[in-house]
Amino acid sequence: MVLTTNGYQLLTISIKKQPDICISQILSLILIKQNLKTMAENIKVRYSDADLAEFKTLIMDKLAVARQDYEQLRASITRSADNDTEDTSPTFKVLEEGAATLSKEEVSRLTAHQLKFIRNLEMALVRVENKTYGICKTTGKLIPKERLMRVPHTTECIEAKEARK
Repeated sequence: MVLTTNGYQLLTISIKKQPDICISQILSLILIKQNLKTMAENIKVRYSDADLAEFKTLIMDKLAVARQDYEQLRASITRSADNDTEDTSPTFKVLEEGAATLSKEEVSRLTAHQLKFIRNLEMALVRVENKTYGICKTTGKLIPKERLMRVPHTTECIEAKEARK
């Protein structure tokens, strides 16, 4: 017995080989197959072009702010905005020098972190252009829009991130 709908072969059953299959079981199998087909059609594979444009705007805005912050941090390390003689005059205040060194190290660490953030945002822009933005690299599922709005450079959904821990 071959059952078809809309030109698609849904099910082929040899009643001679399986005489105990009744019509209600066949109909149940057909319904299951139709439900699977409907579910497969409803699964989003990627975000729409309009959504991607919205994400691109958000990422560009965050990128502009991040670059400004980076330049300020870099300027504070090199003291390019200062016109004083603090680094050129000898000083004998050991504790203050230690504090200044710790402060420079902290600013250096923040600068490196900011640079990494900028790179992650730039990679997110590449994914937007490739239309792969918002797809979890681990599960292949779409990352929820709310998460992407808060953390636009993310590459994993919460499930994958928690499973990794």
